[in-house]
Amino acid sequence: MHKQTRRTVLAAISVAAGCLAAGAVAAAEAPKSIRIGYAVSLSGVNAQGAATTTLPGYELWVKDVNAKGGIMVKEFGKRIPVEVVAKYDDTSNVETLLRLEEKLMSQDKVDFVLPPWSTGFNLAVAPIFAKYGYPQLAVTANSNDEEQLVKQFPTLFFLLNQPPHFGGALIEILNKYRTAGQLNNKVVLLSVGDQFGAEFSAGFAAGLKANGYDIVLQKSYPLGAADLTNEIKEAKASGADTFIAGSYPPDTFMLTGAAIAQGYNPKIFYTAVGTAFAEYGGTFKDKVQGVLGIGGWDPALPGAMDYYKRQQEATGHAPDGWASPVTYASLQILEQAIEKAGALDRKKVLETIADGGPWDTIVGPVDLKTHIREHQIGAGQWQNGQFVGVAPSDFPGVKPVIFPKPAW
Repeated sequence: MHKQTRRTVLAAISVAAGCLAAGAVAAAEAPKSIRIGYAVSLSGVNAQGAATTTLPGYELWVKDVNAKGGIMVKEFGKRIPVEVVAKYDDTSNVETLLRLEEKLMSQDKVDFVLPPWSTGFNLAVAPIFAKYGYPQLAVTANSNDEEQLVKQFPTLFFLLNQPPHFGGALIEILNKYRTAGQLNNKVVLLSVGDQFGAEFSAGFAAGLKANGYDIVLQKSYPLGAADLTNEIKEAKASGADTFIAGSYPPDTFMLTGAAIAQGYNPKIFYTAVGTAFAEYGGTFKDKVQGVLGIGGWDPALPGAMDYYKRQQEATGHAPDGWASPVTYASLQILEQAIEKAGALDRKKVLETIADGGPWDTIVGPVDLKTHIREHQIGAGQWQNGQFVGVAPSDFPGVKPVIFPKPAW
C-alpha cells in the first residue's frame, strides 16, 4: 500500500474509533431515567385534598410522558423516561415534610422534586427548594405576598391566584347584585386556622371593606375541626345575604352539610378548597346548584376534556374543576422546559421555566416571567352538575352567574 494512502486509511480508522468511543461515552452518560420524587400528604388532615388534586395529576403525567418514550433531552439526543424513585408520606405534619424534602434533595438526589399540597406546606418548603436549586412549581398555594416571596426564593413559582384576586372576582359578583338592590351589605367571613385561612381572610377582608361591605361575623376555626354546626348557626343568625368561608376540603363538606341540615340559605354561599371537587357534587347532588367557590376552569379549552377523561380512566379519580388541571398543566410546563433547555441541569430548566414561555397547557397559555401566573379565573360555580368559572366576567369562557343560590 502506498505510504500516503496507508496514512490516510489509518487516520480514518483513528477518527472512526474516536467517534465510536465518544458515542460510547455519551451513551454511558445518558441516564436510564429522569428521577423524580415528592413528599405529599398520604395520611392526615391534608390527605383528602392531596388525593383529589395533587396525586392523580402526578400519576397521570408520568404515565403520559412514558407512553411516548419519555422526555426528549437534546443533551443526550434521546427520550428519557420519568421514574418516581421516592414517594413519601408527610403525614400532614410540617416537620415531617421538611425532613423528607431535605432527604429527597440531599440523600436521594432526585433530578426534580414535585411540590406538596397546601399553602402552608408549600411556603414552609420554599427555603429548601431554594437552598438546593430545585424549581418549585407550587400549585396548591397562594399568598398575599407572592411578589416578595418569589424575590426571596427565586426557585418558587405560583400557579394559582392571590387572595385579593380571588376576593376581587367574588366582589365583582357581589357588587353587581348589591347595585341592583338584590343583595344586602352584610357578609359572614369564616376561615380555617392555618396559613391558607389566614391569607384568605386577610385578602378577602381587605377587598370587602374597601368596597363598603359590613363583615358582621368574622372568625377562624381550628384546622381539623370535627364539627362546624355552631359556625353555621351564627352565620344564620347574622342576617347576612353573603356567606364566605376560606375552608379546606373537610370543612367545605361539613359547612355545606350543616347549612343544608339547618336550612341556612343565604343568597351567596361560597366555600373554598373542596368546592370544585367532583366528590362535592357527588355528595350533595343537585343541592350544589348555584354554590360558589374558589377558582374554576374552562372545560372548553383545547385538551381540557380529554385530560379530564384520561385522568378519570387512568387513576379512578375525577379531577376537580380548579387546581387539578393546573397541577397537570404545571407538569406540562416542566416537561416543555426540560425539552427547551435541552438538559437536566436544574439551573437551566429553572431559567427556561421563567423565560421560555408562554407555555402551552390544558388551562391555556401560561407565562411565568414574573414567577406568578397572573390573570386567571378567580371564582367558579356549580351549574347543572359541573363546576365552571364565572368571574372575572372579562375572562374568556366564563359562564353567567346563577343568582340567588336556589334553596337547598
